[in-house]
Amino acid sequence: MSTLLQVENLEVSYGEARALNGISFAIESGSLFAIVGSNGAGKTSLVRSIGGMLRPRAGRIVFDGVDTTNFDSSATCELGIGQVAEGRQIFPSLTVEENLLLGAALKRASAKRKKNSERVYAMFPKLNERRSQKAGTLSGGEQQMLAIGRCLMSEPRLIMFDEPSLGLSPLMVEFVFDAIVTLKKGGLSILLIEQNVAGSLEIADAAAVLENGNIVLSGPANSLANDERVRNAYLGI
Repeated sequence: MSTLLQVENLEVSYGEARALNGISFAIESGSLFAIVGSNGAGKTSLVRSIGGMLRPRAGRIVFDGVDTTNFDSSATCELGIGQVAEGRQIFPSLTVEENLLLGAALKRASAKRKKNSERVYAMFPKLNERRSQKAGTLSGGEQQMLAIGRCLMSEPRLIMFDEPSLGLSPLMVEFVFDAIVTLKKGGLSILLIEQNVAGSLEIADAAAVLENGNIVLSGPANSLANDERVRNAYLGI
């Protein structure tokens, strides 16, 4: 496997408040890497930095050999970095189909719009049934399907999932995690950002624990799941 994303000594601040304290990690192509931790650990700041929505104070982000540290979000998207944002952030007044078409607005995605649309509807038949329905009338789980589908329409190479289980029923969390595994098996690289530590470590290849802007543990996901510190702090064991 080759390294697809490299984060080196990344520092992010909001004024004088430090969100990330020089963290480093790498994601191998075709792998599922999880960053787990409690609310306020700095996980969303990391996603926003990689996606080009937040400028790091120091450090470097390299995607497939390209230094993207100072790229804006439109440039990172065109390289193939996709995001399923926390809270889904679909357009409630638009239909399911209109939301999906917005995901294909990138130059890199326009030629495969039809193919990717068929792929999304095959993966999420509920969306096909509701393609003319306003997105705001969908259930929370259906909106998460739509957020994932919209990201797939952009022809990503790496998908960053920011708290995809948030606000979902246990059954829907299982469904979403299964969908993420399916995408990984299909060749996509995944960065999973989650508070659901047990579920994340179960499906990830490798993982890191983020606490107060610092990576305190990292390694193979199964090793972290059996680490006494992780089990005591996050798994209630």
